[in-house]
Amino acid sequence: MQAIHQSVLLAEVVDFLAPVDGGVYVDCNLGLGGHTEGILAQCGPSGRVIGFDWDASALALARQRLAPFGDRVHFVHQNFASVRESLMEIGVQGIDGLLLDLGLSSLQLDDSGRGFSFKGSEPLDMRMDERIGLTAAELINRASEDDLADIFYYYGEERQARRIAAWIVEERKKDVIATTDQLVDIVYHAVPRRFHPKKIHVATKVFQALRIAVNRELENLKKVLEDGAALLKPGAKFCVISFHSLEDRMVKQAFRDNSSLRVLTAKPVLPGAEECQRNPRARSAKLRVAQAEGC
Repeated sequence: MQAIHQSVLLAEVVDFLAPVDGGVYVDCNLGLGGHTEGILAQCGPSGRVIGFDWDASALALARQRLAPFGDRVHFVHQNFASVRESLMEIGVQGIDGLLLDLGLSSLQLDDSGRGFSFKGSEPLDMRMDERIGLTAAELINRASEDDLADIFYYYGEERQARRIAAWIVEERKKDVIATTDQLVDIVYHAVPRRFHPKKIHVATKVFQALRIAVNRELENLKKVLEDGAALLKPGAKFCVISFHSLEDRMVKQAFRDNSSLRVLTAKPVLPGAEECQRNPRARSAKLRVAQAEGC
């Protein structure tokens, strides 16, 4: 399992959370279970983790990985936006620490077949939870030109948003846009070569924006930042790992503006050079941590 996905900033997260025996911790985006495994290893023999994930495939693999911990792990097949309601349902009113890792797992990027990556040809789905919502293809083929431009600009910070949206509208008149390679080809030709970024693929921001829109990621993040803080016991830590500037700004502002929290990271904690070399996907990660007042 470790070969499939490497959890970002694992040592730093465990260090900040400082898990203790008997504690109750929440992993809001369980993924393949790497962070939860690290937390459980530190809070034995009776510490617990409640893990949320709305991706059924990731949840199934996490169950396998974490099986040795038995009933010390409680799995919840829901989006983290429901954290407060879901914890109330199982009788948990206060927690000793909360982790929110906003990154995609290698499973989702490389092996999901749902169009999160543009390296091959996959259906344009992009739903984390295939039980709900519009697919990326439905959004691409139905949304107005203005709405598409706004999605690319506000969620992807794509400067060529209007040009790309116009090309998409013209191309979908000829044929339905259903696969990742179709969309990549459209973006590639829509953006003049002189505006192609040097460090990332020209379609990166468009794919990011679509994923955020399809999964309502920023709305969900706003809710969990509010509800998660209210669940913390005095002295409990709230750790968030973000991977792009929109998320990081929201986390920074939410921590700063919440009078019940004390910010522990004046600047975000970044992965070291060794981790980035071992796991290139860690390069854009930023960890911010706040602590519930009253300790």
